[in-house]
Amino acid sequence: MEVSRQQSTVSDDAERGNGQAIERGPRARTKRLMLETATRLMQAGVTPSVSEVAEAAEVSRATAYRYFPSQAALVQAVVDEGLGPILTWQSTSVDAERRIAELFDTAMPRIEAFEATFKAALKLSLDQWARRQAGTLGGEPTFTRGHRIDLLKEAIAPLKGRLPPRDFKRLAQALSLMFGVEVLIVLKDIWGLDSRRTMSVAQWAAGALVRAAVAESIGDGDNINRAAVVK
Repeated sequence: MEVSRQQSTVSDDAERGNGQAIERGPRARTKRLMLETATRLMQAGVTPSVSEVAEAAEVSRATAYRYFPSQAALVQAVVDEGLGPILTWQSTSVDAERRIAELFDTAMPRIEAFEATFKAALKLSLDQWARRQAGTLGGEPTFTRGHRIDLLKEAIAPLKGRLPPRDFKRLAQALSLMFGVEVLIVLKDIWGLDSRRTMSVAQWAAGALVRAAVAESIGDGDNINRAAVVK
């Protein structure tokens, strides 16, 4: 069952510490219980409040709010757990297209495994946007997203010296459209593709974007050189 698989993955990542110092003791166990409970609820399609997680985990609300002072903080913690090794992704390749392929190979299976969790987080983001537009969000802390920005910039880092800063940023922005749970929404939910085809289309599009950006940069350089010769 997907819920059990995901909860097990979260527990395994906790044991490894996700590259961070492993917390131990009663406080760490309580926090872990809340994270696993929140993950289970989000995997079931719910975007839970701190109170709902506290009730499901049989933890007092006061204790729950000490660990997670807002729904945004709780969901962010669950999302980070779901992302796991993606957050520490690195590549030794100096080829941007290869690095993008490696990032997708690492990230997309993980994102698909935690698909329901990331969709629940997206729902919170959209709900908060709607309430902000309606003027009813008040002082509620905002759930922020943006891990993909740093990850994609790191993946195309070899192009930093080859592309003008504006073009480098534009490429990262374009790649953002092909990376994350939104890709699953479009290619799986709307187009009905299976996991293999979804990955294939996403990687093909990402590779095409990188090649187009490089080719455009080379073309611009040739045009500048020709213009200089004419002058």
